Amino acid sequence: MSYVEKLLKYQEEDEKLLKVERELSNSPERKNLVQAVNFVTKATEKLEALDGKALSLEATFKELDEKYAEVAETLAEFDNLEELLEGGADISFYKKNISQITDKLKSLKQDIAALNKAIKESNEEFQNLYAKNRTMQKQGKEFQETYEKLKAEKRKESEIIKVELSKLAQDIAPEVMQRYQMKRSERIFPILCPAKDGRCSKCGYELSLAGKEKLSSGGVVECDNCHRFVYKG
Repeated sequence: MSYVEKLLKYQEEDEKLLKVERELSNSPERKNLVQAVNFVTKATEKLEALDGKALSLEATFKELDEKYAEVAETLAEFDNLEELLEGGADISFYKKNISQITDKLKSLKQDIAALNKAIKESNEEFQNLYAKNRTMQKQGKEFQETYEKLKAEKRKESEIIKVELSKLAQDIAPEVMQRYQMKRSERIFPILCPAKDGRCSKCGYELSLAGKEKLSSGGVVECDNCHRFVYKG
């Protein structure tokens, strides 16, 4: 068996391993698990943010409530207005002050009402998200179990293929296998492909003159464009 044939045989077996890896990576079981994990992660962050928002809203509400009480207390001071007027007080001054205080009370009342609405909406959002998060956490555990079962099955398939790959690798130079595995990790596949009309059959890049000469003598060259191993087809 020639040098190229050994590499092609190894690649043929390696393609089976790649198929198993892709089946696991693209499986509905894994996708469901990833979606569940992403949801729980984002939901947890959102719940923490809503919790912080609730504390802020409560503090603002307390502040507005205290202001409202202060202004209402100021307005109560005008309960004895008749006595003040009988004593010769300027009615226009008191009317102006009462009007300003009343307007401020109305404004505070509106702010408190808007804040109450915001607190209610924030609380509803928190409760809904909390319930969804609990449900997804439960589903996530189920997805995890299903995925682990599939992963165990695929691991068995992979181990059988890896044993065969290990045998085939014994007939290939270590430095070549090192380069092969490096390209494999870079998700280049197939790693070995034939030349076609002096070009790489995968990307169409023309090989150098030195490369063409090496091919004609039965050697293997690396494509300068896609970095695959190219052999004479």
